[in-house]
Amino acid sequence: MIGLGRLGRLALIAVPFLWLALFFLLPLVIVVKISLAESTLGIPPYKPLFASAGGFKLQATLANFALIASDDLYMRAYIGSLGNAALATLLCLLLGYPIAYAIARARGPQRQLLLFLVMLPFWTSFLIRVYSWIAILEPNGLLNGLLMKLRLISAPLPLLNNQFSVGLGLVYSYLPFMILPLYGSLSALDQNLVEAAADLGARPWRAFLGVTLPLTLPGIAAGSLLVLIPAVGEFVIPDLLGGPDTLMIGKVLWDEFFNNRDWPVAAAVAVVLVAALAVPLLAAQRLLERARGA
Repeated sequence: MIGLGRLGRLALIAVPFLWLALFFLLPLVIVVKISLAESTLGIPPYKPLFASAGGFKLQATLANFALIASDDLYMRAYIGSLGNAALATLLCLLLGYPIAYAIARARGPQRQLLLFLVMLPFWTSFLIRVYSWIAILEPNGLLNGLLMKLRLISAPLPLLNNQFSVGLGLVYSYLPFMILPLYGSLSALDQNLVEAAADLGARPWRAFLGVTLPLTLPGIAAGSLLVLIPAVGEFVIPDLLGGPDTLMIGKVLWDEFFNNRDWPVAAAVAVVLVAALAVPLLAAQRLLERARGA
């Protein structure tokens, strides 16, 4: 019985590891393999990494990574993606924290209604929600029309196909991913600690900085990762709302895969992106471990 119990525990523990190996590690290994291959005309459009003709031979190359390092296009795409994603994450945090705080402090029925409103956009297709911003922001759209009717502007504002529209689309799309983890941390916060700080003479801002904010750092880290990581590789928003000056890595990956059919270079771009995202992931993990230890 003891052996069967231990075997069952090991099988239960092995399930998530097997899931990660099949759906994360294996695809990543395949992408790394393609990134080390040479491009060619054919199906698939790259040479095999291992050749058996005339003996076993490894045909790996680092030329794709050298091309990324030497071409300014890719560097500008990485910088643009990281910059837009970091700005969107910061704005989502500044907007999402007060919203999550208000939801956590609301009473039962009001709290449920507010949470429902936060999750309501997920009931609609992501593509449709992004398309709707085109009708709102275009020169003859709803926003410019309203401002001109109110005589606040005399000519339509350039609100579409620029960095502003991309940033707005990122914040709108990923704000719920920031609110929900923050709400989880704030709802679990012991209000007696805040009241104790107030009883000891701490002003509201001091109690917030000394008690509330440190105890909600895990929610901040989780929400920031949930916004930053998908925003870096976003393709739909910059493609629909961005302009010629909007260069993000998701659009570069699409062009390399489907327009240029250069799978090795596209895979190398993806590998470098994964390596760049590993830094904030490790930093957030360390922050969460410190918060749990405290």
